[in-house]
Amino acid sequence: MINIESPIYKGLINLGFPQKEAGVYLALLELGKQTVTVIARNANINRTTVYDILDSLVAKGLVNVSGKEPLQEYVAESPDKILNMLETQIKKDQTNLQRAQNLVPQLKSLHNITDRPKVMFYEGKQGMEQVYEDTLTSHETILAYANVNEMHSALPDYFPKYYQRRTKKGIHIKAIIPSNKAGIERVSKDKDEARESALVPEDKIYFSPEINIYDNKVMIASWKEKLGIIIESKEISEAMKTIFGLSWAEAKRLEKNLNQE
Repeated sequence: MINIESPIYKGLINLGFPQKEAGVYLALLELGKQTVTVIARNANINRTTVYDILDSLVAKGLVNVSGKEPLQEYVAESPDKILNMLETQIKKDQTNLQRAQNLVPQLKSLHNITDRPKVMFYEGKQGMEQVYEDTLTSHETILAYANVNEMHSALPDYFPKYYQRRTKKGIHIKAIIPSNKAGIERVSKDKDEARESALVPEDKIYFSPEINIYDNKVMIASWKEKLGIIIESKEISEAMKTIFGLSWAEAKRLEKNLNQE
C-alpha cells in the first residue's frame, strides 16, 4: 500500500498532483506493468476511479497503456517526463521545476524496470507528440532519419517550439534528410538548432516515417498511420546506431555529389 506520509508522496502533492493520482502513479512506479485490478488494490482506490486516474496520467504522458480490455496493461513512463510536463505548461513555475528536479531521482529509485525490452505504442496527434517528448530525455546525440516536410505537415504547430526546447536542453541531433524545400530550409538553421545534417537526393532516397535513435531507445514516427512507437532495448538500439553510422557515411557521399550537380 502507498504510504501517504512518505516524502515522495508529499513531494508529488507539492507539485500539484491530486492525492489519488499521486497514489496511483507511485503504485505503478513500484509495480511495473500491471492491470487496473492490481493497481487499484495496491493504491487502495476503487477500480472505477482508477480508470479515470489512469486516463489522466496517460494524457499527461506519465503512463503508457497497451492491449485492450480485459487484458489492458499500464506502465509508468520514466519520471523524467514530469520535468517535460512542467516545462511545457503555459505558465512556467520555477519553484515547481526546482521541486521536480529534486524529486525525480527519488522517483527513479522506485521505478520498476526490468532488462526485458519494451515496445510502447502511441496513436493520433497527441501520441505523435508524446514520442517526440521522449526524445527530450536523451543523454546523448540523437541519430535521426527525418523527412522535415512530412513532420511539419503532420504537426505544424509543434516543431518550432520542439527545436527550441531541444536546443535549450543541449541535446544535439545528427540527421539524414531528403533534400526537399522544407529539408533544405531546416538545414540552413543547423548551427542555431544544434544539428548536423546530411542532405540526400529526394528522388532517389525518400522515406516518410522518422526514426530517432538515442540512449537505449529507437523511436519511430509513422506520419501516414499516425502511429508512434518506442522500442526500449539496448541490443536493438546499439544495432541501429551501427547501421546509422554506415548510412551516414553514404549520405555524406551523396550530399557531396548533390552539391556538385
